[in-house]
Amino acid sequence: MEQEQEIRRVLQETLEQYARQIQEEREPALKAELVEERRRREQLERRLNEVVEENGKHRQAAEETERHVAIKGVLQNLGVKKIEVAFRAVRDDVYRGEDGQLYGRGDGGSVGIKEFLARFVADNPEFLPARMAGGSGASGGQRAESESGPLDLAHIRPGMSAEEKERARREIARLAGTDFGGWL
Repeated sequence: MEQEQEIRRVLQETLEQYARQIQEEREPALKAELVEERRRREQLERRLNEVVEENGKHRQAAEETERHVAIKGVLQNLGVKKIEVAFRAVRDDVYRGEDGQLYGRGDGGSVGIKEFLARFVADNPEFLPARMAGGSGASGGQRAESESGPLDLAHIRPGMSAEEKERARREIARLAGTDFGGWL
C-alpha cells in the first residue's frame, strides 16, 4: 500500500507540475489578452462618454431652438413688428422651468412667458406697428407737391400770411410724413 501511495503522490506532483508549466506558458498570452481587453474597454468607455456629451449638446441645442421659436411665436401673436429686435432684447430673460414650461424673469419674480412678453411689449410700444397717422382731416395718399414749387426755408419768416403759414405747414408735414395739427 505504501508503494501505491507513493505512486499516487508522485503522479499527483507530476500532474501539478505539468499544470503549472502549462499555466506558466499560457500566462503571458492571457496577460496580453487581458491588457488588450482593458484597452478596448477603456476605448469604448471614452467613445460612450463622447456620445453622451454630444447627445447632451444636441438636446441643449434643440431645447434652445424650441425656446427661441416659442418666444418669437408669442411676440408675433402680440403684434410685434420688429420680432428679431424684440427677441434679442428678451431672450436671456426667458427660461424653461422644472415643469417644462417657459417663464420670464420679471420684476416680481418668475411669470409665464405670455404674461412676461405682454408686459414687455406694453412697456416698449416701439416694437408694435406704427399707429395710423393723422386724424379726421388727414388724407390717405401722398400729397402733391406744393402748388408753387418746393418750399424754401428762406421763405419762412415772422409775419407770414395765414395762407403762407398753411402752405409751409403742409410742406413740412408732407416731408415728415405726418400732420402737425396746424400749429405752425
